[in-house]
Amino acid sequence: MKLTGIFPWASYIVPLKLLSLETDGYHLLVEVLLDGVHFYALLDTGASKSVFDKEEVQGRLSHLSLIHRNELSTGLGTNSMESYLTFIKDFRMGDFQLKNFEIALLDLNHIREAYKNLNLPPIAGVIGNDILVPYRANINYAKKRIRLFEPDSFIF
Repeated sequence: MKLTGIFPWASYIVPLKLLSLETDGYHLLVEVLLDGVHFYALLDTGASKSVFDKEEVQGRLSHLSLIHRNELSTGLGTNSMESYLTFIKDFRMGDFQLKNFEIALLDLNHIREAYKNLNLPPIAGVIGNDILVPYRANINYAKKRIRLFEPDSFIF
């Protein structure tokens, strides 16, 4: 929800789910709407860019145009993989909204399978620092929420 009156700057509260990975620690899960379609994504402060699974997104959002990237992407437990870009007209996490937001699409099947094997909710993507840094994300683990701020709303 967008807060008004409590703070002198615009902020958005986005609920998180804290997932226990047995003995491997915890992951933060966030509900995301991509052009009105519901997905779950991991919140990853170590990811430079938000990425989503190509097969999952393309299967549920057939209207998207994909742009093939000539360079290979690395990370997410792999050496390199083909990547694509697309623009999401309406990207939402709670009341936080971005218009015409560029996301990368990769094969994240290995992550989806790992979650399935642990009986965890299916995930379709990762929310990275292309959102977390410019919107000055503040993660509150106790309250299981993240607060995002408008870029020009205040100076540190």
